[in-house]
Amino acid sequence: MNNIAAVAAVVIKEMYRRKDFYVLLILTVLITLMLGSVSFYHDDKIVRYLKEACLLLIWIFSLVIAISVTARQIPFEKENRTIFPLLAKPISRTELLLGKFVGCWLACGIALVCFYLFFGVITQSREHDWQLVNYFQAITLHWFMLGVVVALALLGSLIFAAPSSNTTICFVLAAGALLMGRHLNKVALQMSEPGQSIVYSIYYVMPHLEIFDVRDLIIHNWPAIAWGPYSIALAYALVYSGLFLGAASLLFRRKALN
Repeated sequence: MNNIAAVAAVVIKEMYRRKDFYVLLILTVLITLMLGSVSFYHDDKIVRYLKEACLLLIWIFSLVIAISVTARQIPFEKENRTIFPLLAKPISRTELLLGKFVGCWLACGIALVCFYLFFGVITQSREHDWQLVNYFQAITLHWFMLGVVVALALLGSLIFAAPSSNTTICFVLAAGALLMGRHLNKVALQMSEPGQSIVYSIYYVMPHLEIFDVRDLIIHNWPAIAWGPYSIALAYALVYSGLFLGAASLLFRRKALN
């Protein structure tokens, strides 16, 4: 555990030394400040439109951070040849991989807190209705979804040669799962065999990231999700994260570092 924590701490420090996070944070703050103009319209629907736009940007920026930071971890270590002294210490490849995962996941969590904090302060100052349970559920579900994406990007970094190709493919897969995942079964119904079976197989095997998208809780101030389904969703994310990490660990142990 000490080895994993040490690697994770280095990953977090490295992320917050780069400019990517700060650029996206400043953009989010500036766009969120648009909510200050709500009072000029005297229309509750305008608040919802602006909340929806800001939350969409938070989701896009969080995916960019999660994928771009994770995709370069292992290739960066190889390129700078720092992976050899790391593994020369009493640390296994699996511990190194888990440390990278924990560090990237925690860094994403810190970024989410910053994003949602600015968004929440400005929004609630206008609505005067602090739905803390809704925010807690939305942030934690969003964070666990990013855990699946981080694990996928780590696996991709061991498969694809360049971080750029890994970043592009992971972003396309994540965006496709969020936008089209819930509709694949309907698409399959309109297809003939063997395409129908293939699409159905993809539908049942792929991680359905769209179930973690609960922005409507905040946008429309809906009642909080029941804790049973909420806990199942978190467990679902942990299972897929574990599957991707397990595959990455198996591949990493067999992969030559040269």
